[in-house]
Amino acid sequence: MKFRRSERLIDMTNYLLDHPRELVPLTYFAERYGSAKSSISEDLGIIKDTFEKRGIGVLQTVPGAAGGVKFYVNVDEKEASSLIDDLCSIMASPDRLLPGGYLYMNDILGNPVLLRRVGRVIASAYAKAEIDAVMTVATKGIPIAYAVAGFLNVPVIIVRRDPKVTEGSTVSINYVSGSSKRIQTMVLSKRSLSEGSRVLIVDDFMKAGGTVKGMIDLLQEFNAKVAGISVLVESEETEERLVDDYISLVRLSNVDVIGKKITVSEGKYRRISK
Repeated sequence: MKFRRSERLIDMTNYLLDHPRELVPLTYFAERYGSAKSSISEDLGIIKDTFEKRGIGVLQTVPGAAGGVKFYVNVDEKEASSLIDDLCSIMASPDRLLPGGYLYMNDILGNPVLLRRVGRVIASAYAKAEIDAVMTVATKGIPIAYAVAGFLNVPVIIVRRDPKVTEGSTVSINYVSGSSKRIQTMVLSKRSLSEGSRVLIVDDFMKAGGTVKGMIDLLQEFNAKVAGISVLVESEETEERLVDDYISLVRLSNVDVIGKKITVSEGKYRRISK
């Protein structure tokens, strides 16, 4: 079946968006549409220009006989700032205050449109970094981890507080919670991670960083490497931060329970890879 150019452009665009960071040979598209490689190259040139102009991402050409194209998600500073401003506005609502000074975040973590934007921004910061998996701890970090992993095209690894019989043998460690100073446990299935993997750690909230530090220590048990650390919200009110090299989208600087006021600002966000 012969495809018109308009049909090829639509289908190729959809395929590339669904397969980020995956090398796609030109021969694959040529055979898929019954077209010459020269026509495919022209089509990809159009898609590349459109992606860059619209801030969708970057289409990288890999030369050579085994070459092809790779799509990397990319978010410019304007789009990242827009998301962070929206998050700050949402987080600052006094209705989020719960007894004890806790904040209600389930609506944010359950909003697929907002989480997709969060995933794009975080993934964009690590788009060209060597990452084999995204790790988080159950349960609130899971939606964010999947949002990020979807744009990086890597699996999600979930660390749990208690072992599950369905996960087989596990590795467990004890760690000290940075905020409460309590000794806690986290476990990970031995089948979850290959030795030498490069892992991006993602979480929803970080205060002193005890949980993140626990995941770093757990990765050492697998001889795996930390490729990066990213959190949705960090708390500014902490005596000692156990983690230094990380990015955050929103910084929580003050929670006034009596005055019903939440002070939030832009977090420690920066682009890791251009």
